[in-house]
Amino acid sequence: MAQDLKTRSIETRIIDRTARIAVVGLGFVGLPLAVEFARRGFTVTGCDVDGRKIEAMRHKRFKPPDISESELARLTDEKRLTPVESLDGDYDVFVICVPTPLGANREPDLGYLRSAARMVAPVLHDDQLVVVESTSYPGTVEEVILPILSEGGLTAGEDYCLGYSPERIDPGNKEYDIHTTPKVVAGLTDNCREATMILYGQIVDNVVPVSSIRAAEMTKLLENVFRTVNIALVNELAILAEKLDLNIWEIVDAAATKPFGFMKFLPGPGLGGHCLPVDPIYLSWKAKEVGFYTEFIELAGKTNDAMPAFVVRKLTNALNSLRRSVNGSKILMLGVSYKNDVGDVRESPALKIIRLLHDLGAEVSYHDPYVPELHINGSTIVSRPWSREALESADVVMILTAHSDFDYGEVADCAKLVVDTRNAMAEYTDEKIVTL
Repeated sequence: MAQDLKTRSIETRIIDRTARIAVVGLGFVGLPLAVEFARRGFTVTGCDVDGRKIEAMRHKRFKPPDISESELARLTDEKRLTPVESLDGDYDVFVICVPTPLGANREPDLGYLRSAARMVAPVLHDDQLVVVESTSYPGTVEEVILPILSEGGLTAGEDYCLGYSPERIDPGNKEYDIHTTPKVVAGLTDNCREATMILYGQIVDNVVPVSSIRAAEMTKLLENVFRTVNIALVNELAILAEKLDLNIWEIVDAAATKPFGFMKFLPGPGLGGHCLPVDPIYLSWKAKEVGFYTEFIELAGKTNDAMPAFVVRKLTNALNSLRRSVNGSKILMLGVSYKNDVGDVRESPALKIIRLLHDLGAEVSYHDPYVPELHINGSTIVSRPWSREALESADVVMILTAHSDFDYGEVADCAKLVVDTRNAMAEYTDEKIVTL
């Protein structure tokens, strides 16, 4: 009876929207989530250890991706969203949205996740809800997070609720946002799952419960492994198509006309972002722990990792056809973020391509309206302004990210040679345009 009363209390405060929510981690996942809860009338504390980000938010100098600056300023002015560097208040709900990157040896790095749990643990008490959104291998919440939260003597499922709901943020996606993207949720117990469902039901149209936290953790990894493997397949076919003197883009488009049994994936210069290059490795690492080897995943990783080198070979061959060497050539890259119309460069293949070209002696510059500067090998490279002079002076213009505001017609007019890795210039048929 006591357990039900406790759980019902947190549920009631969520439904009444009197629950005080702390979002730990204000990155691409946490900040939009904090803003959404604040929009819906909750009092939200946004916590991030990056003091510069917190100060910028407090002084209205922070430019968030996919969020209106004016709305963020309004929510902070109205005290609906308060940015802090540490948790020192009384909260009803904690949502952990910190990164789970790879370590130096490409093993799971749960340092941020452990730190977030240690931040929550001292202010954890009866009748609260803790939800983790960070992506990790099955068992992370129960094996890593739960022991830290239990150090104070509280029992999850009895004293407080523990849930998991993997993030499904797609930066720059105008069609699917927090409201319209179904949310997978799970809990340590039935009561924990119910409280987690009620929380996300306040902001999401469709909440999808699964049987366990481990199942929810695996669901997220399956989603991204599926994409990774299929992208690797079409990347491998792109390399084969070149050897067969075929246009992979034409072939993919033709195959996509089949109304059943085919899903369209596109080739590219490599994988980037916070999920696709990282999540499959988390699953492979966990699989090895139980004596299983994920051969499809491993092979897909090798194929996708090889694409930057393939792109550089493509560029080298294009220059050779003009009797020019990569060494000393001026190469202008258009777009360096990992996907179009966002400024996220995490794991972007452009970074690997720049390093490879530098090693070959090329003079590399770039233009990206979403990325004002890059930090590579201890050096800072600043984005060049868009101009005809920049396009005309380059020996090669390389399209790595197909931002929608690029003037591809001007590229076609001005560039001496174009290497297009995104098929952004499909409507132009000039022989100087080389596609992937």
